[in-house]
Amino acid sequence: MNNALTPRFDSVQCLDARGLHRMAYVEWGDPANPKVLVCAHGLARQGRDFDTLAQAMAGEYRVVCPDVVGRGRSDWLADPMGYAIPHYVADMVTLLARLNAQEVHWFGTSMGGLIGLGLASLKGSPIGKLVLNDVGPRIEFESLQRIGQYLGAPAHWATLDEAADALWAISESFGPHTRAQWLALSAPQLRPDGDGFKPHYDPGIALPFGLVTREITAAGEAMAWQAYEGLRCPTLVLRGAESDLLSRETAAEMARRGPKATVHEFPGVGHAPTLVQADQIEVVRRFLLAP
Repeated sequence: MNNALTPRFDSVQCLDARGLHRMAYVEWGDPANPKVLVCAHGLARQGRDFDTLAQAMAGEYRVVCPDVVGRGRSDWLADPMGYAIPHYVADMVTLLARLNAQEVHWFGTSMGGLIGLGLASLKGSPIGKLVLNDVGPRIEFESLQRIGQYLGAPAHWATLDEAADALWAISESFGPHTRAQWLALSAPQLRPDGDGFKPHYDPGIALPFGLVTREITAAGEAMAWQAYEGLRCPTLVLRGAESDLLSRETAAEMARRGPKATVHEFPGVGHAPTLVQADQIEVVRRFLLAP
């Protein structure tokens, strides 16, 4: 008998401009369940961020948490300019074909939400419900500048505890966590590096990110609003009440436009809620499992 709380590790081959790359994913729940929940992570994170959420949903879903290419156990791209949302969307189309999913719900944090938005806006998209975690069509440029200060910077830590402290210094906006919760989130973020650890992502993801200007951000916003206006699936927007990436005004606009999303704010949290807290998980459960 399959144990729904035991993770299974697999990968799928995806096409890029230089050939093929391998996208890894971790899967929870009954592999025969036709109901699939895909959880997609943020810019410099990886799929194990969702272990707690996946275990909470594994009784109702086959939960699949990919490592977006360049992160976690996935391959790194030969051409770093391939680290872009349209390419990630194409990879996810390949993943969904592998899963042969009949019903797909999508949970996306930050970058993972933008991937979900792009996928859900496609004609014939299989996305039946969409959760956008602290992200929307309008992204505050100052927040991108803040992230750019540390993204791809060389780092080496002697121990897990040292690494966790350093990661917390740039992630305090995630909100309150116990030490055990933060260590669990931090360990998959690391890869061995000689006598210590380094970040578990390709520093090359910083190259296209660093080319983003205020003008490019504005042009991307116009395209993202167009995609959002075309959504036909029920949509939930989660917002950290202190977020510097998704403003309260943008979240309110998302409630008025397109799918007229339900918006829920978490107090004491910035960018972005990690969904390891019981109250955060309960909000997602209620939305996804509602008829």
